[in-house]
Amino acid sequence: MLLARQLGASNFRLDELLMTLWALGTYFVLVLILVVAMLVVSYLLGQRHREHATGSPYESGILSEGSAHVRLSAKFYLVAMFFVVFDLEAVFIFAWAIAGRELGWSGYWEVLIFTGVLISALVYLWRLGALDWGEVRSHLR
Repeated sequence: MLLARQLGASNFRLDELLMTLWALGTYFVLVLILVVAMLVVSYLLGQRHREHATGSPYESGILSEGSAHVRLSAKFYLVAMFFVVFDLEAVFIFAWAIAGRELGWSGYWEVLIFTGVLISALVYLWRLGALDWGEVRSHLR
């Protein structure tokens, strides 16, 4: 009797598992059918261009000139790094501003230290010359 109950319980779990897998398999097949249908309809109804300019690359409607292998200046990467650093600073300070009352004075001093470290890093970069974007001018003596 006990064995029959255990077998009945395992049959119930197996039926439940098969029902779940059947639903998942049906969903997967329907998604595949939908994707294939969209690709076929797009191919059948899409326009076909055979002009000379169709295959040439362009950006913003302007034909490209020169090589695609252009070396970017290090200034570009510096701007990107500055953006990431100061954007993250803004996110952390915004999060602090939302929870400012709950954090109390300890949170205030922590964000003050955080901002101080970032300002000191900015001053260091400024003194180093990382923020000078113009041409280097020779000083007349």
